[in-house]
Amino acid sequence: MNIDTAIFIISAVVAVFGATMMVFQRNPVASVLYLILSIVAQAVLYIQLGALFIGAILIIVYAGAVLVLFLFVIMMLNLRGGEDLGKPSPPLSQITKYFIALLIFAEMVFVVRSAFFRDAGPTGILTTPADQFGSVESVATLLFTRYLYPFELASILLLAAIVGAVVMARRESRSDKDLPGEVQK
Repeated sequence: MNIDTAIFIISAVVAVFGATMMVFQRNPVASVLYLILSIVAQAVLYIQLGALFIGAILIIVYAGAVLVLFLFVIMMLNLRGGEDLGKPSPPLSQITKYFIALLIFAEMVFVVRSAFFRDAGPTGILTTPADQFGSVESVATLLFTRYLYPFELASILLLAAIVGAVVMARRESRSDKDLPGEVQK
């Protein structure tokens, strides 16, 4: 096994582990930190494919900006994730967790089987990326032509979510300050 295969396997396992732990965490801050771990591992995979720009964007924009913004909003809203640890989970929640874990395990078995046994994997998969895969020019061309409207809609959705979080936090802090004044009347 060469070093590229070892880096790929380690990065893939870390990415799946981070995504799985993100889903199963009760604490939202820990969930965001596991998502950052998963995104960094995915960036390593893109860098291995030769898509340096996409790998850098994953780390700089997503892990460095968007998820830090998520952390800021979570901390600003003062969300507490572990308060109901003593209560048992609903049965449907337990079944869903086991089903997702089974799907992830089946996917890992498929990936490992197709990686180590070449005949078992699907045929027709490109082993080398295209010449312009992940370059600044190809990403910008797709982003500002084919995917312009989804890109703009995603930015408007993020802006609306941030404004909503700020309004909710201000309303909650104002209602906390008004309560003692009403009691004295």
